Amino acid sequence: MEIKAPRGTHDVLPHESYKWHVVENTVADLCRDYGYREIRTPIFEHTELFERGVGETTDVVQKEMYTFLDKGDRSITLRPEGTASVVRSLVEHSLYAQALPAKLYYVTPCFRYEKPQAGRLRAFHQFGVEVFGAESAALDAEVISLALELFRRLRVGGVELRINSIGCPTCRKVYNQKLREFFKPHLDKLCATCRQRYEKNPLRILDCKEKSCKEIYNEAPILLDNICPECGNHFDELRRCLDAMHIPYLVDGTIVRGLDYYTRTVFEIVSKNIGAQGTVCGGGRYNGLVSELGGPPLPAVGFGLGLERLLLMLDNLAIDLGGQKTVDLYIGHIGDEANLFVQNLAYELRREGVSVERDYMNRSVKAQMKYADKIGAKYTMVLGDTEIADSKAKVKNMTTGEVEEVSFSALGKFFKRLGGLE
Repeated sequence: MEIKAPRGTHDVLPHESYKWHVVENTVADLCRDYGYREIRTPIFEHTELFERGVGETTDVVQKEMYTFLDKGDRSITLRPEGTASVVRSLVEHSLYAQALPAKLYYVTPCFRYEKPQAGRLRAFHQFGVEVFGAESAALDAEVISLALELFRRLRVGGVELRINSIGCPTCRKVYNQKLREFFKPHLDKLCATCRQRYEKNPLRILDCKEKSCKEIYNEAPILLDNICPECGNHFDELRRCLDAMHIPYLVDGTIVRGLDYYTRTVFEIVSKNIGAQGTVCGGGRYNGLVSELGGPPLPAVGFGLGLERLLLMLDNLAIDLGGQKTVDLYIGHIGDEANLFVQNLAYELRREGVSVERDYMNRSVKAQMKYADKIGAKYTMVLGDTEIADSKAKVKNMTTGEVEEVSFSALGKFFKRLGGLE
């Protein structure tokens, strides 16, 4: 029986992995420019963290989490998103006691049991930023600008920023009552999940993907029309900051995001470059989550971005990421003495930062050169008794065909002088 990867998972093969390196390096450089530091959290957590942090009425908790009992009968869940784990770590290690705002980022694997589709897998990777300690809408604008700057640095066009405010617990309480009044005549037409949400959290109905529910909630009252003056002022300030940065946006009153912890600002970046138009980045403010998970009252804002969807965009746009790094030098050899000599020479050159390959398959010299060409070696040389006795060999440029004689002791300097090797 052939064993294959589970449905909704994907192997990143050697010919693809360089693209991940480019994106991850771009992320690291970008976050450093914005003053964000990396945080890494466990791949699994106690299930209660996501039930309390993400929300019991969300699709993620109700339908998509990979949850199991460990050998101590503790309920454990594979991380479905990054924010809750970062907040748990912030509280556990009292990071809020350090200089604020605390600006953090992560690139981490996540897991959700949902229908696999292009760029959306059950095992996927998320890039996210989280900032704690500042209430200012200027910080919301900074977080949004960081996400947009990633697309710009990767030369991804055709993305659109959409923003909304979903208010605070005070104005949402009033809005939830309006939603209950709106949905009451339609209860029998809602899906079973949304009928449960009707009492617990009617706002979550607006995030349902069922067609029958969509047809109803498209006519529901708009939350942005029902926020309190303080939340309205915060949203106005966000818009002024985006305008000052010359960042175009669309106010979209239908955005509520799929997780319960959001307050005030929510945003999505959408694109048509992943097939059908879809969200490629989403986030917002979550001022109550830190205290919900046992920390002090601490405002926060952040976003999450799926790397698989980003890489799909890059492929669809045929964006050149610079190509896969190839071998600097392939050293062929003839005979047993040369075999041992090459073993050491390759080791010494690698210590000097030169990428070197050699033969381990007992190939003929002709076959060795074919292999060197196949792996894209930039330069080749072949060593036998004569070359070893003379302590030098002919180095061939595989692109131009030019040959230059170089002593073994000068090989490291030779490649440093070339400078253009990637």
